[in-house]
Amino acid sequence: MNERALIGQEVAGYYIEDVIGKGGMAVVYLALDPRLNRRVALKILNPILAVDDRFRQRFILESRTASSIEHPNIIPIYEANSDDHGVLYIAMRYVDGMDLRRLIYDRGPIPIAQVNSIAAQVAAALDAAHAHDLIHRDVKPANILLAGEGASQHVYLTDFGITKHRTSISGLTQTDQFIGTPRYMSPEQINKEHIDGCADQYALACVVYEALAGRMPFERDNDVALLWAHLAESPPPLSQLRPELPLEVDGVMMKAMAKSPEQRYPSCTAFVGALRDAISGQVAPTQPQQPAPAPAKRPKQPKAPKQKAAKPTRAPKPPSSPKPARARKRRLPAILIGIATAVPAIALAVLLVLSNMGEGTQTYKPTAAVPMTFEYPDDWTAKTHVDLFALASPRAAQFESLFVAGPGADWREVNALDPADATGLYVQLADTFDPKADLQTMQDTLNTMLPGKVTFTAPLAGDLVGGRTATRFEGYLRGPDNTGQLRVTGYLVETPTRPALLLYFCAESACDPALLAKIRESVALT
Repeated sequence: MNERALIGQEVAGYYIEDVIGKGGMAVVYLALDPRLNRRVALKILNPILAVDDRFRQRFILESRTASSIEHPNIIPIYEANSDDHGVLYIAMRYVDGMDLRRLIYDRGPIPIAQVNSIAAQVAAALDAAHAHDLIHRDVKPANILLAGEGASQHVYLTDFGITKHRTSISGLTQTDQFIGTPRYMSPEQINKEHIDGCADQYALACVVYEALAGRMPFERDNDVALLWAHLAESPPPLSQLRPELPLEVDGVMMKAMAKSPEQRYPSCTAFVGALRDAISGQVAPTQPQQPAPAPAKRPKQPKAPKQKAAKPTRAPKPPSSPKPARARKRRLPAILIGIATAVPAIALAVLLVLSNMGEGTQTYKPTAAVPMTFEYPDDWTAKTHVDLFALASPRAAQFESLFVAGPGADWREVNALDPADATGLYVQLADTFDPKADLQTMQDTLNTMLPGKVTFTAPLAGDLVGGRTATRFEGYLRGPDNTGQLRVTGYLVETPTRPALLLYFCAESACDPALLAKIRESVALT
């Protein structure tokens, strides 16, 4: 049937509005869910796939498993099932943006910093899926969705409805169809061998290669020749196609695309981290000669030499200040100092009052991502990232990029901040948060979502947040390989919709318990 024939029709309770994508295995529609009055991306699979009973059962089971993985870079799945006629469908969040395939097609090779950021977010999503024993098996540019622009661009990995459990071995369905795309398919998948997360790493490396070079690693006239190339040939070195890349990048790509999965990196995040480090050896020294593009750089494009050179010009922080994060705002007008000299006793009291009044607060207004209000210092900036989380900090842009990147985040830009600026509040709602969970479960959940690993003492129940009982925990958030560290105090609290995490973070020397108490007391759930 013509895919446009369904426009205006109802399928499984969804009203089809338009076609937004199609491939050999499925068509994706923009549809309206009248039950919740929201638009969704509705993927309807090719009916021939439903003939395979094993595939149908696995599709529904693993789609529901994928929907339980709460990760900022995995597209949320609302429903996966078959309709009354046996047609398989999956409803997921609709992302108003382009996919990586379109970006490469429109612009050719992508800026290195942007590739670093995209790859880091996809790698974080894949490692989270692998931790749940799910293999994506079809990582390709068309399944990487881009929301937003510039430094706030957010990446979603989609198409987790056609996944493969770690214990499966065949790359074929009963209808002899490959699940995957030959342009990005790993040798072990082609050979129908046992596959694990290394297969996704190979595909991600192919995607990274294409994004950097503007062409696929293997370009052949037919699928047979293409599959053979994946099995037995090596792609042209990236440094030849993009001369500004150092030779070290070729070694990283060769390892990630090794024919044997045992020779690849232990995780997708490890691959992206090695790639970033290889690039930084060439790119970082040249940045001071390129001042114009610098504002658009993401944290994945290392800028440490430039920032560190500027750091000594900052005014030294008074060592005796009880609240270093707020010290710079306490400056009194010169005219009031003159009054204080003339009338010491009275003026001193007036000055103290005016000083405290000058430290005003702002109120975060409820959003779809964070339906609550809370107050934060007026020298902080609040940001709501897409519909995922909210953040307030003196350096909100840097910390937004850090939290977007997930477990494989690059901490170098944050590490270069003055300790007084390395503070803030992170708020996120997620179904997988459980205020009653034990210590290990809580840590494991947060480690799939935060930019690094958290370690904290046993949680303490009994605190109040927004008038509700909350579980409090204290500890540290550390970057990959201990590349950075923040002290954290978190609260897990039930809200009228989903459990919420409020995470106060700070540099060790700049933590302010009184400020944290004020923020916590100001929370109002909506």
